[in-house]
Amino acid sequence: MNESDAIESLERLGLTSYEAKVFIALQKLGGGTAREVHQITDVPRSQVYSVADGLADRGLVEVQQSNPIQYRPVSIDEARETLRSRFEREQQQAFDYVEQVQREHDDGQEKKEAIWTLRGRERIDARTREIIDGAESRIVFGTGDLSILSEAMEQLLRERAADGLSVLVISESQEVRAVFADDDRITVVQPPMQYDEENPAGRIVLGDWNALLMSVTDEEAVDPSGEETAIWSVDTSFATMLSGIIEANLGIE
Repeated sequence: MNESDAIESLERLGLTSYEAKVFIALQKLGGGTAREVHQITDVPRSQVYSVADGLADRGLVEVQQSNPIQYRPVSIDEARETLRSRFEREQQQAFDYVEQVQREHDDGQEKKEAIWTLRGRERIDARTREIIDGAESRIVFGTGDLSILSEAMEQLLRERAADGLSVLVISESQEVRAVFADDDRITVVQPPMQYDEENPAGRIVLGDWNALLMSVTDEEAVDPSGEETAIWSVDTSFATMLSGIIEANLGIE
């Protein structure tokens, strides 16, 4: 990370551009006057005073009322804790309001059936983990693509099986099935013949009887792992119905 990146990060934490530059300048100097800060930044000398006072109000700078006025940054640990606390406080206030708005506008009517689309391996992995983590009794995980079965995903499936859930891994790939060959808590099966290697590689994830995710990959995508696109639904009649259809087609009892 260079100085420009650090300034942008501090801005995202709530500082203005000038505040970030003055704060970093004071870290370089260990302390100094407005004139000295101005000499190593592009902050106008006339504005260094107000900017430094603003940093002092935030608890990031100490001010010595001398002639000329001296400014000194607080310790890195103190600055980090100050910014962290501020971020958490702002986040809490924002989401408290969002929750209040949600409650005020909830008319108690039945919510519409929600079927969502996701694109990208990272986002689909995250949703897959949520479904697996949220399951209470059984999980079905199916893929013919070994790259989809990451070490983290494998470990999560093993952990849920250890928790006592019924975990079924279904795959036409011998490599995928072999991953769980040593774990008798996980049932591993091969799908019916119609699910052959000509089908687009992707995944099927079922959590209990109310959570569903299905994906396909584009083998011609620039990304070697293939651009993955998925649909998912949780707590809807669609998820329940389609889960039943998938289980019937896969021969899952």
